Amino acid sequence: MKSGQSRGSGRFAAGPVPVAVPMAVMLATGLWGLDRGGMWGDESVTFQVAQRTVPQIWRLLHEVDAVHGLYYLLMHAVLTVHPGEVVLRLPSVCAATATAGLVAALGVRLAGPRVGLWAGTLYAITPMTGHYAQEGRSYALVAAGVAGATLLLVRAVDAGGTRAWWPYGTVVALTCVLHELAVPVLGAHALTLALLRVPRKVWSGWGRAAGAVALLLLPLVWVSQGQSGQVAWLVSPGWDRVGRLARNFAPGPAGPVFWGSLLLMAVGLRERRTAAVALPLLLVPPGILMTVSQVRPLYHDRYVLYALAGASLLVAAGAGRVACVLGRVRFEGRRMRVGGRRVRAVVGVTGVLALTATFLSQLPVYRQDRSAAHRPDNLAVVSALAVSRMRPGDPVLFVPSVGRLAALAYPKGFRRVRDIALRESAPRSGTLWGREATPGELRRRLASVDRVWVVAERSALDPRRSPPDPVERTKLAVLATEFTVREEHVHEERVRDDVLLRLYVRRPPGDTPAGEPPHDPADVRPPGVSAGAPAVASPRPDVNRPMSGRPVHPSVPRLSPDFGRR
Repeated sequence: MKSGQSRGSGRFAAGPVPVAVPMAVMLATGLWGLDRGGMWGDESVTFQVAQRTVPQIWRLLHEVDAVHGLYYLLMHAVLTVHPGEVVLRLPSVCAATATAGLVAALGVRLAGPRVGLWAGTLYAITPMTGHYAQEGRSYALVAAGVAGATLLLVRAVDAGGTRAWWPYGTVVALTCVLHELAVPVLGAHALTLALLRVPRKVWSGWGRAAGAVALLLLPLVWVSQGQSGQVAWLVSPGWDRVGRLARNFAPGPAGPVFWGSLLLMAVGLRERRTAAVALPLLLVPPGILMTVSQVRPLYHDRYVLYALAGASLLVAAGAGRVACVLGRVRFEGRRMRVGGRRVRAVVGVTGVLALTATFLSQLPVYRQDRSAAHRPDNLAVVSALAVSRMRPGDPVLFVPSVGRLAALAYPKGFRRVRDIALRESAPRSGTLWGREATPGELRRRLASVDRVWVVAERSALDPRRSPPDPVERTKLAVLATEFTVREEHVHEERVRDDVLLRLYVRRPPGDTPAGEPPHDPADVRPPGVSAGAPAVASPRPDVNRPMSGRPVHPSVPRLSPDFGRR
C-alpha cells in the first residue's frame, strides 16, 4: 500500500497544520468547562481508588475491576501530584487531543493533508468525543491507543519489515490491557489487511504481533471473567442501539448534519485505501460486541468509542472526493484544476465554514454536557446537603451501599456523622465501597437509634422493591416498619437522578406503618448510585447499574441517551 502523502501538494502537505489544528480544537473543547463542580459515580470510583496505596489497589483488582487496573495505577501517579477533579479529567483531555492528531495523521497518510485536516477536526467536534474527553475514566485513553495502533499498522504495511510490527504490537497490547474490550480492534485490522490484499509477509508479521497480544491478555481475561457481575446490568442490544450509535458517531445526531455525514460516508467508500482502514474500524468492533452480546451482554456505546475515528475518516474522505469532483467542473468553458489556487481557496473556505457551522449547531449540546446536572448524579451536591443538614454524631444509612461513593468522594460532608451499616472501610476491605454489617447486626444497630439519615435515590426506597441482597432488604424492611419520614431534602435542579437525603425517626409505640410518601410510578428507576453517562448520547461506577435521568428540555438538541455507563 502506498502512502497517501503524495496526494498532498506544496508546503501545506509537509507542514504540521493538518495535525496541529485538530489537536488545538480538541484541546480547547476538552478544557472548556472542565471543572463542572462535582464528580458523578464512575468518576468518584476512579478518584477514590486512585488515591489508595498501590498494595490496596492491587488487592482491589483481585476482587473487582481488574479490567481497569492499569488505568487506576496510572491515575494513582497522576493524583499523587494533586488530588482534584480537574486533574482527574486532564488525562482524558490530553488523550482526546492526541487522538484528534492521530486521526488527522491517518487521513494525511491515506488521502492527503486536506482529508487529514478535515478528519481530525471532525473527530474533535463530535459531541461524543467531547463528552468522554471530560470523563475521569479510561475510554478516551483507549481511543488514543487504538488510533495510534491503526496508524502504526499502516506504517508497518508500508515499511514491510519485521521490526515495524514491534511498535504496533506494543501499542495494541497496552491499549487492550487498559481496557480488554479494545481487543476487537484486532479483527478490524485483520479485515483491513484483507481488503488491502497485502502479501503473506505482512500477514506473518501482523499475526505474530496479534498472537503476542493475545497471550499477554490471557491472565487479565481469566481474572475478569470472575468479575463479570460488574456488567450484569447490560442487556442485549437491538437495532435501536445501532441507530443510537450511528447518531453518537455523527458530528450532529439529527438533522442535515447527520444525514449529510451519512451521505459523505457513502461517497468516502469510493476512496479505496481510506475505506479499507476506516470502514473495518467503524464496523467491526461494534459488530463483534453486539453479536457476542446477544448471548452474553457486553456492549455499550462507550466501549467502542475508539471506532468513532473510522466515521470521521470516512466523512472526510467523502468530502475530499466531492471537493475533487467540484474542482474539475467546467466553468465558462474553462477547466478548473484541483490544484489551482482559487479552487483550493474556495474548497478550504467552504470546508472551514462547514465545520464551523457544524460545531455551532451543536453548541447547546456542548453547553448542556458541561453542566454537572447533565451527568447521572452530582456527588458534591449530596455532600453539601449532608453538611447543611446533619448534626455531629448522627447515624447515616446508604441505600444501597453503592451510595457510599458520595462519602468516599467528598468525605467532608460525612466526616462528623456515623456510618451505621459499615463494618470495614473500602480500602481495608479491598472493595469499592466497603463491607457492611450482616442483616442481624444491622437490625441491632438500627434498634439502638431513634433517628437515622438515609442517602438514596428515590427509586431505591420504593416499597415495591425487593433487592436480592439480604442486607439491602433489611434496610428497607426496618425503615418501613420501625421508622417514619420526618424530613426530605433534594436538590433536583442539580442532581439529575434525584439523589435525596431523608431523616427517618422512630415510630411512636403502637403506631403502625400507615403509608410512606406517595411514589409516582414514573419515578421508579433501578436502584444504585448511578453508574451511567449523560444523555448527550453517557455509568456503572464500573459498578454498572443503569440509571435514567430527568428529561432534558425539548428545545435543547441532544445525543442519544446512553453515552456511557461505566
